[in-house]
Amino acid sequence: MPGELLRTDVGDLTFDVRVDGPEDGRPVLLLHGFPETSASWAAVTPLLTQAGLRTYAPDQLGYSPGARPAEVEAYAMQNLAQVTADLMTALEIPVADVVGHDWGANVAWTLAAWHADRVRSLTAVSVPHPAAYTAAFRIDPEQKERSAYIRLFWQPGKAEEVLLADDARRLRRMLLGAEGDTGVSPEAADEYVAVLSAPGALTAALNWYRAMSSDIRVDKVEVPTTYVWSDGDVAIGRTAAEACAEFVTGDYRFVELPGVTHWIPEQAPEQLAAAILDRVSST
Repeated sequence: MPGELLRTDVGDLTFDVRVDGPEDGRPVLLLHGFPETSASWAAVTPLLTQAGLRTYAPDQLGYSPGARPAEVEAYAMQNLAQVTADLMTALEIPVADVVGHDWGANVAWTLAAWHADRVRSLTAVSVPHPAAYTAAFRIDPEQKERSAYIRLFWQPGKAEEVLLADDARRLRRMLLGAEGDTGVSPEAADEYVAVLSAPGALTAALNWYRAMSSDIRVDKVEVPTTYVWSDGDVAIGRTAAEACAEFVTGDYRFVELPGVTHWIPEQAPEQLAAAILDRVSST
């Protein structure tokens, strides 16, 4: 992935941030999900920078080796949003168009709800507004079934052992897809597995799940928002996806990508970039 790698301090944390595009370009913050890194934006970034945008893609809390606190509480949503806002300040980005995939979408939703002054526009990818997900989980048996994998992730020690056993076979299967060709590329999977095989790295990434709380209430989002969902997503069903509109009061667009799985930034970079650029240009 071209561009410049910055190491940016936020208090006693040091984040690795991939920066690309013209220095005077409008800033776009790209937030990755689990179990990926900022490299997941490699195919999207050139399409954004060619349009004159300046992209910032951090390895998020727990993924940057210098930003890997041990306490589960550090990965609670309110702290993840605050840390992201503080990282923007450290990068001298007062406000940005924010794009998030998977867990990065959760952070983006929360940032837009609780730090709306920092978010010019929001493009959430795969994961809908947290309240839409919670509502679907409560009423839709299919969504409960789709989310069953999280129960393993909540088990400290066991989840790490299961995911990393046999050369991280299960972690690779999650990334590559059941058939081996319905997810990210083998090269990308190797890169993500290498990062998460470092001591403490997978535990930090799983702590995002272990810090989940039903007590957190994320407000409706007022900023202009696009939600991009793919009908081949194994984790998020249509009930949650279509409920998302109820939790956005600003201009809202729902982009559905047929025949694409959960890994939208890597499987459909052109379609995702088009949705991002459409949202950015209209805001």
